[in-house]
This record gives sequence, structure tokens and C-alpha cells, in this order.
Amino acid sequence: MIRINPHYQKLQASYLFADIAQRVRAFQQRRPDAGLIRLGIGDVTEPLPPACVAALHAAVDELAQADTFRGYGPEQGYDFLREAIARHDFQARGAQIDADEVFVSDGAKCDVGNIQEIFATDIRVAIPDPVYPVYVDTNVMAGRTGAAVQGRYQGLVYLPCTAANGYVPQLPDQPVDLIYLCSPNNPTGATMTRAQLQAWVDWARAAKALILFDAAYEAFIRDDGLPHSIYEIPGAREVAIEMRSYSKTAGFTGLRCAYTVVPRDCMAWCDTGEPVALHGLWTRRHTTKFNGVSYPVQRAAEAVYSPEGRQQTRALTDGYLRNAQAIRAGFQALGLPCTGGDNSPYIWVDTGRDAWAFFDLLLDKAAVVCTPGAGFGRCGQRHVRISAFNSQANVEAAMQRIARALA
Repeated sequence: MIRINPHYQKLQASYLFADIAQRVRAFQQRRPDAGLIRLGIGDVTEPLPPACVAALHAAVDELAQADTFRGYGPEQGYDFLREAIARHDFQARGAQIDADEVFVSDGAKCDVGNIQEIFATDIRVAIPDPVYPVYVDTNVMAGRTGAAVQGRYQGLVYLPCTAANGYVPQLPDQPVDLIYLCSPNNPTGATMTRAQLQAWVDWARAAKALILFDAAYEAFIRDDGLPHSIYEIPGAREVAIEMRSYSKTAGFTGLRCAYTVVPRDCMAWCDTGEPVALHGLWTRRHTTKFNGVSYPVQRAAEAVYSPEGRQQTRALTDGYLRNAQAIRAGFQALGLPCTGGDNSPYIWVDTGRDAWAFFDLLLDKAAVVCTPGAGFGRCGQRHVRISAFNSQANVEAAMQRIARALA
């Protein structure tokens, strides 16, 4: 008799975005001509940068010729991309990351879910609340939690993020081994300062803990005083693994390309108390279970760092940030407090009412899709996340509809 992994049965009955999709489908069946505007899931809407498109075409042409054809590539990523990442994303900002510490993958979401495989099942995990659901669900699947009780899994340490602390998690008041941080944050849009990150790094070093730092939205930071990488913080190489993605930076949600940085100095400990380099463990996991991102996609990612690519991706993110600023201003004009929207494509709105009720109100009265904050954790109740990933015209139309619906 084949038995299932019992931890999957602990998962909440339905995934947040599946719930949203079900409600949206029902609405579209009732009102097929409503002209639905989606400001919910963070999928991009603008085309790929021309520099990336040109690189894709050129790489495909190489694969069409016998003398330039390539088969399997290195699982960790081609040197041309890893070197560009290390030079432009880290060394240019004073962060000493080498190319062989970069692991190219098909998505930050996959890396966030897969990285926990290299850690013991009985470690203590700290999760911000609200939080991107993948952080929680993958640890539930791995057996690190008990059952869900009143919306929280037993065994996890939750770090409340509220207006009182600027939606930035505070240091835990109990021992933990693994901490998830995301800045700019999904879903709240809050961005951590250097001082805040330094406090986390210092704490992790003292506690022999590890930080998983999700920097998927760093390309939207415009405040020169804010760090783009945790490795800009002294001591972070010893206690942090960082994930990034080209999905929102360059519109690669359909192409799939991201990377994880595991410094050689980053350690964990075996049962005997001996330190073990995580770089070697992740190398083994990555090369065992992954065959690498396709050559044309990696060439397209490399093009992001060309002069034309940097200009074009900056224009893309600038456009989404203009949308974010308009969304934030619109909700603030309606008297609803907001965070995010300045260095982030997400706006976190305090609606003052049940999150799913507000979702239904916007859907039914304005034909606008948002994301209810309750799906991100208990502290997300009363909030919704609004995504800036749409056209300027659609954002303007959506805000006009919302203003009428809430009048």
C-alpha cells in the first residue's frame, strides 16, 4: 500500500491565489462584459526589453547551426551570466560576491521552496506575518510544523509586521534557526534600512542562525540610502543566502530565470557541532535535481546587464513604479492608510474591514481584482495588496472605478 506524505494534509484547504481565481471565474460568468482589471497577482504586462529579445533570437540562431549548437549546460549556470551577476549586482555595490557563489535557476519561488531541503527537519523557523505563502507551505510540506490552529501553524515562530513597526519584522524573542526576510517586501511593500538589516545580521551571527533573504524586488528601490542586497551589510556573508529573480526586473515571468547566492563563508552545523559549508550542500542539491536554465534564456538574462538592457529595464520598472505611486495616492485620497508603492511595486492598504469582504466589494462594484491580505497571514486581516503590474491606462481606470465604489 503506497502511503502519502502526511504533512501535505496539514496544508490549508486551498491556496490563496486559487481562491482568488475561483471567485474571479464566478464573477466573469455572471458579468462577462464587465471589463475586469487585474491588480492582484504580480504578473507583468509589458513586453520583454528589446535587448533581451535580440539576445534570445541570436541564441536560438546559434542552436540552429551545428558549429554553435549547445546541449546540456552547467547546472549552476553559464559563466557569462554568473560573472555578469557578480560584477553588476554585487561587486558594483561593494558586496564581495564571486561568480562561483551564484546559482542560476528557473525561478526564485523554486529556490525558496527547494533551499529548505538542505536543513534538518527539526530546526526552528521564523516567518514574518504577513508573508509570501511559499515560505510557510514548503516548511509545512517538509514536516517542520504541526497543524494549523486559527490560521497559524504550530511550531512556526511568527514575527508580526504591523503599522506599529512599519511592517518590518522585529528580532525574535525566542531561539530560532532559520529566518525568512523579504525586502522590498511581498506583500507589504515595506523596505528594510541598513540599520535594520545590520541588526538582523548581528543577531544571526550571535545565534548561529541563517537568514534566507528574498530580494526579488530590489530593482524597484529608488532611495539611494536603502540596501539592494543583504551582502552590503558587514558580516552577512557568514549568515545569509540571497535569492533574486528577473521576473519583475525584466519581465521574465514567462521565460523563467532567477538565481540564488550562497557565499562560501556561509555555514550551518551538523549533529556533532562541526561547521558545514552550505555552498557545497547547495551545489550537490542543485546539480542533482536540476539540469540548468536554457542557453537562450541565460543569454537574454545576460542582456539585462548591457547598456541598452540596463536602460530598458529601468524604463520598465519606472513605469510600474509610476503606477504604484498613482495607486497609493488614490487610496490615500480615499482616507485609507498605505505602505509600499515608493520602492516597491506593491501597495499594502489598510481597508479598515474584513479583507475578503473588501476583495468582494472591489470585484463586484468596480470589476477590479486585488489580493486579500488575510491570505498572507493573520496580520494581513483588514488589508489588501494592490499590484502595480498593469498598463497606466488600466491603473487609471481601476482607480476611478474604486473611487466610485467606495464613495
